Formats: sequence, C-alpha cells, structure tokens
Amino acid sequence: MSKQTILGRVTQLAKANVNALLDQAEDPQKMLDQLIRDYSNNISEAEQAVATTIGNLRMLEADHQEDVDAAAEWGGKALAASRKADELRASGAVADADRFDNLAKVALGRQLRSEREAATAEPVIAAQTEVVDRLKAGLGAMKDRLTELEAKRDELVARARTARAQNTMLDAVKDIDVLDPTSELHRFEEKVRREEAMAMGKSELAASSLDAQFEALDDLGRASEVEARLAALKSRAA
Repeated sequence: MSKQTILGRVTQLAKANVNALLDQAEDPQKMLDQLIRDYSNNISEAEQAVATTIGNLRMLEADHQEDVDAAAEWGGKALAASRKADELRASGAVADADRFDNLAKVALGRQLRSEREAATAEPVIAAQTEVVDRLKAGLGAMKDRLTELEAKRDELVARARTARAQNTMLDAVKDIDVLDPTSELHRFEEKVRREEAMAMGKSELAASSLDAQFEALDDLGRASEVEARLAALKSRAA
C-alpha cells in the first residue's frame, strides 16, 4: 500500500460526516454498528501501514546519520593525513609526505561522497516526516470519530430503550382507561349499573305490590263495617 493511498484513506475516513450518514440510514443503530466495525478495521490497517512508514523513515534517518558521521570521520582522517604529510615534508621526507597527502585526498573523496549521500537523503526525510505527521494526525482524527460513533450508538440505544418503555407504559394506560367505552372496566361498570337498576326496579315493584295488598285490606275492612251497621239497623227495626 503506497503512502499516498494510505494518506488518502485516512484523510477521507477522518473527514467522514457521521450526521449526514445517519440521516441517510434506514436503521441508524445498525448503520452505526457497521460503521464502528469498519472504522475499527480501517484504523487497525492504517496503524500497521503508518507503523511501516515510520519504520522506513527511521531507517532513512539512521542511514543519513551514518553518512553524516562518516563524512565527519573521513574529514578527520583527511586532516590528520594532511598534517602528517606537512610534518614529513618539513623534515625532508618528501616521498612519505606525498604518500600521506594521497591518503588525505582519498579521505576527502570519501568525505565528499558521504556528504552528497547525506544531502540527497535530507529532502526525502523531510517529505517522509511530513507524511508521517499527517498520517498520525489522520489516525488521531479517526480515533476521535470512532469515539464519536460509539457515543452516538450508545445514546441511540438508550433513547430507543426509553422510547420503547414509554410506549409500553402508554399502551398499558390506554388499556385501563375507564373512559374508553371499549375497555373491560367500562363494560364491567355498565354491567354493575344494569344489575343495580334491576334491583331498584324489583324493589319498587315489590313495594307497589305490598301497598296494593294493604289498600285491599282497607277496602275489606270498610265493607265489613257497612255490613255490621246494616245488621244493627235491621235488629232495631225488628
């Protein structure tokens, strides 16, 4: 996986608009679960790729430091050989002086080569360092998005549970609403009221029948008194 590909994926995922994705989802909770899985997998893959990129950068930095150290070392050797040549030439040992001057030239050539290699690596290291910094920032943003997704998922689950509990409670209240003409309680109340009305009717009927009996008894009493008075009159006439 190339650096640009890694950087592009990390940047795209880090900038993902979670709210827009949720607005388009038919089932936000399922989509959040899937997004969390995808993000976790992508973060894991990106971390491995970034770790490889960082490892390559550290190798470049180590090679560059070796070239810098080598350049300094060859420069020191060239200086030492040149001084030795000057000493030998001052003492008249021209041949030995020339030999040390040649050694100094060889050391200077090695120094120049190491310096060129170090200079060539510097812009590569700078570019690689920038890429690594951007990758680290992208990974940080991805992890922040993952935390956001997990928080939204947990919030959504909690809200869904609360909504289900409220709906269950409201349905239960509706079922026992005594003002609902279709409820069992109302039908039972109507049955009780009918039975009470029937009892009242029977009571009134019983009371009416009893009054009639007492009225008939009064009529019988009056008739007996009339018969008694008539008999009294007849007995006086005789």
